[in-house]
Amino acid sequence: MTVTVRDLRPESTADIEGFVRVRHRALPYVFFSPASVLHGLTLSHPGAHARKLVAVADGEIVGTAQVNVVHDSPEPGQGALNVYVDPAHTGRGAGALLVRTAEEHLAAHGATKLFAWVLDTPGDRAFAERRGYRAGRGAHFLRLDLAGAALPPLQDPPPGVRLRTAADFADDPRPLFELDAEAGSDEPGDVATELSDYEAWVDEYWRHPHLNRELTTVAVADGRPVAFSVAHTGTAGRYSTGMTGTARAHRGRGLAKLVKNHSLHRARAAGYTQAHTGNDAGNDAMLAVNRWFGYEICASEVRYVRELG
Repeated sequence: MTVTVRDLRPESTADIEGFVRVRHRALPYVFFSPASVLHGLTLSHPGAHARKLVAVADGEIVGTAQVNVVHDSPEPGQGALNVYVDPAHTGRGAGALLVRTAEEHLAAHGATKLFAWVLDTPGDRAFAERRGYRAGRGAHFLRLDLAGAALPPLQDPPPGVRLRTAADFADDPRPLFELDAEAGSDEPGDVATELSDYEAWVDEYWRHPHLNRELTTVAVADGRPVAFSVAHTGTAGRYSTGMTGTARAHRGRGLAKLVKNHSLHRARAAGYTQAHTGNDAGNDAMLAVNRWFGYEICASEVRYVRELG
């Protein structure tokens, strides 16, 4: 079997469907769709030098890679590559060829420090370590049986706080952008990024094809959003939390639990049966919130890093 690597062809339905199929088989905890893949392709910043690669064997897509320079980080020279191979086609060289192609591309565009998410399995970790990557921070995928879960009872918001949805900000989502920029800047991570481009945020996040504005719940105080839980929805009853965050001045009041609980209740009422989310392994506060809802860890991954010589 000969494996070749090339760029994903956005005009090819077969390519898009093959990319989604591999991702679902290798990473079933995250929902991808042709619409979300195309959405990402159209939003590539010139400074990211982004590529989506596919590994092809006997005419079938068996592996994928997302590759980009981290253009929005204050620290230059950082790159990212995330490689996934169909579990039925591992051990045949597809992953190695995808990694080599991605590394050569990033190095050609000035990247000297490469980050990659790797599933926390002995085989996947050994694959990364053989290629000079060292383990860093961890993260978890969590799942909740939304249909059968005993969700906490709904609570009224505290005095001075009102609940809204993202749909209420359809005419002017900038207040949500400002909250996202503040809350997101405090998220733990290896690569610092700065959310400062409002128009780019609108294109990437506000217009994301999976964003469900009616289920995205927002707590408002003093006339502005102070907490939110972002809801993404897909097919087969899948609901996922894209982000839950609270403005610094309003933390410690239980607002993260409040907005997420209301979103989960309304998602279940709308017929969604599976809830997914992700957590940095060091984010104890959010892990505690998700355990309170009944989420259980279903898989983990590790952020690996390699310094280029």
